[in-house]
Amino acid sequence: MDTGRVSTGTESRPPVTYVPLSDAVLPAVDMSIPPWPGEDRTSGGVRMHIRVTPGPEDAPTAVYVHGLGGSATNWTDLAAQLSSRVPGISVDLPGFGRSEPQPGFDYSIAAHADAVARFIRGLGVGPVHLLGNSMGGAISMNVAADHPDLIRTLTLVSPAVPDLRPRFSRMSDPRLAIAYLPLIGASVRRRLAAVPVEQRVLQLLRLVFADVARVPQSRKDEAAAEFAERARQVWANPALARSTIGLFRSWLVPRSRSMWTLAPRITAPTLVVWGTDDKLVTVRKAPRTARLIPRARLLVLPRTGHVAQMERPATVARAVLGMWEQVDTGNW
Repeated sequence: MDTGRVSTGTESRPPVTYVPLSDAVLPAVDMSIPPWPGEDRTSGGVRMHIRVTPGPEDAPTAVYVHGLGGSATNWTDLAAQLSSRVPGISVDLPGFGRSEPQPGFDYSIAAHADAVARFIRGLGVGPVHLLGNSMGGAISMNVAADHPDLIRTLTLVSPAVPDLRPRFSRMSDPRLAIAYLPLIGASVRRRLAAVPVEQRVLQLLRLVFADVARVPQSRKDEAAAEFAERARQVWANPALARSTIGLFRSWLVPRSRSMWTLAPRITAPTLVVWGTDDKLVTVRKAPRTARLIPRARLLVLPRTGHVAQMERPATVARAVLGMWEQVDTGNW
C-alpha cells in the first residue's frame, strides 16, 4: 500500500485546514488490473465514453473527470480503491479518450463543464462525489460553483487554476509544454509525432509523475496503446489543441470571471490534493486554492507529481474517505 507521508506545513491569514486520513483498511493497490470496461452512454443529451466501477447499489455515485490529454483510464487505481464504498463513473471528455465530440463543440472550459453537468444531471442518481484532476479539476470547480445541487463532495487533484508562470525548467522535455500553444505548437507537434511511441510515453510520464519508477510496465503499455489509438482518431489532436487554448483563455479572463472569483462560490465540502513535485501547476497555488473555497481542506503530498491519484492512489483514497467520513458525521 502507498504510505506516502502528508506534509502539514504552516499557512496563515487565514490558516489552511489539512485533511485527516481515514483509518479504513483498503485493499493493496494492484496496478496490474486493466482499465475498467468502457461503454458509450448518452445522458442529459450528452454522449460520452465512460468506464464504470462497480460498487454498492445504495451508495452515492462518484464521477471522475480527467485532465488535459488524459482519459477515463487515469482513474483506474483510485476508483478501485474506493469501489468498496461507492460505484464510479469515469468519463472521457468530448474529444478525449473514446468520446467523439459533437459537431460545433467549442472546447472551452465552460463547454466542458456544461457537458459534465448535463451528463451528471441526466444520470438521475442524486448529488455525486465529483473528482477532477488538472483541467478536469478546473472543469469540476465550474460544475460545483454553477450546479451546487449536483455535488455531494468535491475532490480537486492539482486543479489547473491560473498559473501564468509555468516552470518549464523543471520539465524533462519543454516541447511537451508548448506543443499545443496557438501558432507555434503545430510544428512542435509534428516533430513530436516522429518520436517513437515508447519514448513519447516516457516523456509524458516524466512530466506528470515525480518518480517514473512507480509506473509498472503494464501501465506504460496501456499508455502506448492509447497513444496509438489517438493517432487514428481524426478529432483527437484538434480537441487537445483547442482545449489547451480554452484552458489558457480561462486564465486570462477579467478578474470578475476568474477562477479565483469562482472558488468562493463553491459550497460543497472540498478536498484539495497537490504534489510537491508538480511540474505543470505549481504547489504554491495549493494554499490559495484551499483558502478561497469556503469548505476546503488541503492535502500536500511529498515526492508526488501532477497526477497524485495515479502516483499515490491509496493515500489519496484515504484522504477522500476521510473527507466523506467527516462530512457524514457533520465534522467538516
